[in-house]
Amino acid sequence: MTDDADPSAPRQEVVRVAGSRRARLTPVEGTDTSPEHAAGEKPRASAPRGAKGPNDDRLMQDVPPHY
Repeated sequence: MTDDADPSAPRQEVVRVAGSRRARLTPVEGTDTSPEHAAGEKPRASAPRGAKGPNDDRLMQDVPPHY
């Protein structure tokens, strides 16, 4: 595997975060760093598609067995 990247090009840097177990990378130029969901907001479940079938309610209530 060869690295064809320009050695003089700016690179991402690893940034340590105090009090965190994970480090962060600096953003890449030209990317959008805004999150898809606001902090603390849960993503909405998608609405059911199409008409309900005769056993949809039963399938939604069934619980798989625990082994």
